[in-house]
Amino acid sequence: MPSPANAGRGTAGSNWTLRCTRAGRLISMKIAIFSIGTQGDVRPFVALGLGLQAQGHQVCIVTGDSCEQLVRRHGLDYAPLTADFLELMAKDPEVLQRGLNPVALLRTARRELLAMSADWVTQATQAANGADLLLGCGMVASLAAAIGERYDIPVVETHLQPVTPCPDIPPMMLPPPRRPRPGMVNQGLYHACRVLTWQMLSPAYRQVRQKLDLAPLPWYGPFYRRRRTHHVLYGFSPSIIPPSRYWPESVRVAGNWFLDEAQTWQAPESLEAFLAAGDKPIYVGFGSMLGDDSAALSEVFLQALRNSGRRAIFATGWGGLADVDDDNVYCLTSAPHDWLFPRVAAAIHHGGAGTTAAAARAGIPSIIMPFFGDQPFWSWRLQQLGVATCSLDRKSLDVADVEQAIESATDAALRQRAATVGAQIRAEDGVAAAIAQLSKWGYLTPVSEPSPAVDRDLAEPSLAQ
Repeated sequence: MPSPANAGRGTAGSNWTLRCTRAGRLISMKIAIFSIGTQGDVRPFVALGLGLQAQGHQVCIVTGDSCEQLVRRHGLDYAPLTADFLELMAKDPEVLQRGLNPVALLRTARRELLAMSADWVTQATQAANGADLLLGCGMVASLAAAIGERYDIPVVETHLQPVTPCPDIPPMMLPPPRRPRPGMVNQGLYHACRVLTWQMLSPAYRQVRQKLDLAPLPWYGPFYRRRRTHHVLYGFSPSIIPPSRYWPESVRVAGNWFLDEAQTWQAPESLEAFLAAGDKPIYVGFGSMLGDDSAALSEVFLQALRNSGRRAIFATGWGGLADVDDDNVYCLTSAPHDWLFPRVAAAIHHGGAGTTAAAARAGIPSIIMPFFGDQPFWSWRLQQLGVATCSLDRKSLDVADVEQAIESATDAALRQRAATVGAQIRAEDGVAAAIAQLSKWGYLTPVSEPSPAVDRDLAEPSLAQ
């Protein structure tokens, strides 16, 4: 529990650290970004962190240790937060089997998050020591909010999927509608999803808030509290999901936060030779999603590709697809999507937010086989845009399903639509837009004319336990 001597509110948020030497430059700030999940969940925040770092800010990514190498490799500070989802899926393969059942998935997440959160207060307090701004995403948005509330540090909520209630976008937590729902139904379902989500999070955050000496939140969660400022910044493309006209001014869509590595990644010579040896292949990769099904599903995809006469690249990393022995298939552990996707004809993937955005930006059709969470939502949305085929059903998948999807993905109209959407996304700069929005909201403030002695560091308040 924080020491009362170090728990004074109105310190960290009001004494922003000044590290400037000339008028007109931005205040150099310490920014902590909280995000947990797989690498696909964390990569956008590394990209955003690099953009903030380029502005002169010190950025720390607070996440699970499976993403530590990713963070440090790109030159950002790292702080640990107990949250290893790859370990969870390895320990409990049934997580994937329960994936498309929201209630079953939330029940599992409720138990696991409570166990993970035992050390969150100590870890988050250390990570936020001296911080001027906290960004909190997804399941740890409420952790950032609690630390910010306890130590009076400004907090911005960030998400890679739409979670703000509105009539015109269906809730991403629920199975996509087969036909458009009335707006009032969507609105009501959002509020129901909020309550359901809080039932998943509440045991962990009851523990967190108790350790921080904060009042417990009501049974329906923090969503309807009256707060002076509550800004939400979305990291998805407005070309994929246009902002709802029903969202308040405090909610903004910046665009995708792409971590571009194409210029620095060196492709193996064998991969370059494979790509040059024939028509563009089809990418097949599911990250860490396949679990015990990898061998059987790999065989289904391989047979469908053979029947279609198509070459393929199998991404086998993180416990995904099994290696296959076929002259028309190249197996690799991983490759940057911004390098690989422009070189393939279509992408068969799980529909994670990052992979979906990368395929859309590359201007290629998607064939999505969703597993859980927001993946069915992204599949539905790309189908609505005309840049994806019908979803593949993992539980009833057969060779004919995949063959049909491959044939649909090569349709000229779908390919043209995918190319058009890709050009729109490539014209966006989500990181720059996010930084501009944070500045507009007053979190990144230009320095006014300084006093003669401006090269200084204000004493940073301690958040020590």
